[in-house]
Amino acid sequence: MRWTIKAKPEEQKIKELAKALNVDDLVAQLLVQRGVNTYEEAKLFFRPELEHLHDPFLMKDMDIAVARIETAINEGENILVFGDYDVDGTTAVALMSSYLLSFYPNVATYIPDRYAEGYGVSYKGIDFAEDNNFSLIIALDCGVKAVDKVAYAKEKGVDFIICDHHRPGDTLPDAIAILDPKRSDCNYPYDELCGCGVGFKLIQALGSRQGETIEDLIPYLDLVATAIGADIVPITGENRVLAYYGLKVINTNPRAGFKAIISQINKTILTITDVVFIIAPRINAAGRMEHGQHAVNLLTETNLTQAEEFAAGIEKFNSDRKGLDKEITEEALLQIVENKEEEGFTSVVYKDTWHKGVIGIVASRLIETYYRPTLVFTKSGDKLAASARSVKGFDVYNALEGCAEFIEQFGGHKYAAGLTLSEDQYSSFKAQFEKVVSETIDPELLIPEIGIDLQMDLKDITPKLMRIINQFAPFGPGNMTPIFMTDNLKDTGYAKGVGEDGKHLKFTVAQNGSPTIGGIGFNLGDKLSIVSNKKPFSAVFNIDENEWQGTVSLQLKLKDIK
Repeated sequence: MRWTIKAKPEEQKIKELAKALNVDDLVAQLLVQRGVNTYEEAKLFFRPELEHLHDPFLMKDMDIAVARIETAINEGENILVFGDYDVDGTTAVALMSSYLLSFYPNVATYIPDRYAEGYGVSYKGIDFAEDNNFSLIIALDCGVKAVDKVAYAKEKGVDFIICDHHRPGDTLPDAIAILDPKRSDCNYPYDELCGCGVGFKLIQALGSRQGETIEDLIPYLDLVATAIGADIVPITGENRVLAYYGLKVINTNPRAGFKAIISQINKTILTITDVVFIIAPRINAAGRMEHGQHAVNLLTETNLTQAEEFAAGIEKFNSDRKGLDKEITEEALLQIVENKEEEGFTSVVYKDTWHKGVIGIVASRLIETYYRPTLVFTKSGDKLAASARSVKGFDVYNALEGCAEFIEQFGGHKYAAGLTLSEDQYSSFKAQFEKVVSETIDPELLIPEIGIDLQMDLKDITPKLMRIINQFAPFGPGNMTPIFMTDNLKDTGYAKGVGEDGKHLKFTVAQNGSPTIGGIGFNLGDKLSIVSNKKPFSAVFNIDENEWQGTVSLQLKLKDIK
């Protein structure tokens, strides 16, 4: 594990901000590291306001999209809301369809089947639109690269409005409107929205034409916050505002579908982390194990009893998913060993019976053992389909571009992508991917890194500091939970392994005569010898609140020790 301490900002900036906010230098340094340099920026950071959201009409083609939807409504056209089967896609479809249905009845939803149709806009979906007299498709979280499919739709008299956030290709589809802040010709001030976020900007624009204010749209923000968390987009700028208010909705007045999921877990207040690890996997499980439409049904249901029935079904999908991903991960790890590929620059594994719905999760699991760019393939129809995952700092999308001659179709982001190829190209692709990565990756990136915000002493850890750090939330990319490092810790004699086979490390430490503080290190039980015998050691940690028998105390939540 590499420990990397982030560069300390200019001392003058820290001092000026500390004085302006009347906070310690430690807090000011954390803020400057997050791009917060002035009193006004700090106010925006700590007190996000809905009025800070940008004018949706700043997005390229927004005026055209709104005009086309208004025409469809005025002329009684049927509108099909189309989205991908993951969390971002299904929340976006739930948001757009429920908003339109609140004042216009001729709206239906379509989620492509993960297995029969695959990712994104599908020919089958366009045929469905034509057969059922839909003249307008609003595509969410997909479509920006669907040049051929949009052309096919146009031949059939079906118009497209695309709401996407993925990188466009060299040629844009011939759609009526393409809303994508990553378009090179789009000057929208924030380009890190997720698909559901782009959908929200469209309903914000539509609403403004009907005299609605942003407050009228708050009930939809639980969907947007969930998509922001699940799609791992930066929680900065506009996303921070959307996530902040979306979490408020989830915790105070969630839609029936969320209420039904939350009622199954023992949590009163949900953080963005809870959304990512509790709500999102359940929504995702529908598309992975059965069909994404089940997720849309849950998220748009207004009757709580019915929502609870849907949630129970989705809970079963999620339970099945967990069993499958564990089983496939074990098989994939064995395959790497059997092929003697433990030492390579990449992991590329394939078995024709692996469930396509969990290969992305399996790729992430494999990186926990072999920290390197990873692809997991399975059979999909007469092709092979793969999910790609990368390590911090390495662009797997660019690496796939270097293998394009062997790939039929691919899309995605820097750290996650999907692709399909012909089975006879698998071996050639695998060799080329290993070659491209080996030639382009910095070897340091193959060692997991912990980015440390700053070094501190135990005496600096106070309830006041914890209260301020809690106000940094919601946490996520661009604003991660602060990570600290400290040296010369000594256990007070209570260090022990806890949990199954002592796999976790629990201790109480002091530093140079400071008050003692407890600590827990999940999956660090094998490092007990470093701590015991009162030998000095260094630790990397978050500061955490531990509630036990009604008493709340601060503790170190360890990332690593040396």
